[in-house]
Amino acid sequence: MSRRLNSLKRENLRLAKIRWPDGAERLNLEALRSLSDHFRLSIALGDLILLDGRWYVTHAGLLRLAHRNRCSGIRVQPLREFCDAAASRWVFKATVYKSAHSKGFVGFGDAEPSNVSSLVRGAEMRVAETRAVNRALRKAYGIGLCSVEEIGSFPAPTAPARATEKVPAGAGANPSGNGQPRLRDRLCQLIRQYQLDPTLVKRYAADFCGTETLREASRDLVEGFVNHLAELAAKDRAGLLCQLNSYAQPQEAKS
Repeated sequence: MSRRLNSLKRENLRLAKIRWPDGAERLNLEALRSLSDHFRLSIALGDLILLDGRWYVTHAGLLRLAHRNRCSGIRVQPLREFCDAAASRWVFKATVYKSAHSKGFVGFGDAEPSNVSSLVRGAEMRVAETRAVNRALRKAYGIGLCSVEEIGSFPAPTAPARATEKVPAGAGANPSGNGQPRLRDRLCQLIRQYQLDPTLVKRYAADFCGTETLREASRDLVEGFVNHLAELAAKDRAGLLCQLNSYAQPQEAKS
């Protein structure tokens, strides 16, 4: 276990310096070491994101943490007296049970058009549910970090790319030898099917693969990312959109 933790810390530090060279200051790296030690959160798996010099945990990271700790269950219910479907306003209550005998850790989450990204407009109900679950999980496992999905709204990209935009070479241009679609074709299909922003997908893919650009990633890494994207999009599209949108802010901050 100690060897695995040391390996995780080294990998997290390496990826942090590559992905956020301007933001990975000494205090941030110390915090990263602590997060690696106590919660085994992984940058490579998308558990952590650095925004404006602060670490944020992701919904996927919290779910993996709960799974590792054998969480007994999560109950989620809408608080109907605070919900207004016509106004796309939703409030959820989530209760996390760490064990079969746990009394439960409660978290609340709300979402409406004014406090969600433009990329997830129309999915406010799912965003509210995700936020409630995140807060309950953070309480249950003692994580003081805010989750990225709980942040109100992100500035949208100045010129969003169309879903039909060509995915850059390097995203699995090699043909499959077993009759399956090429990786690039699979990625394009996912982008069209789930109406994702190709530019943000490209940044997320490079981040996931631990390379500066997607072109530099090996076929195995790209294939792993495509499989990860397909699974995440199918299970939690709203959470995926929030995570993709987090890659828009650092880019704009440099301009």
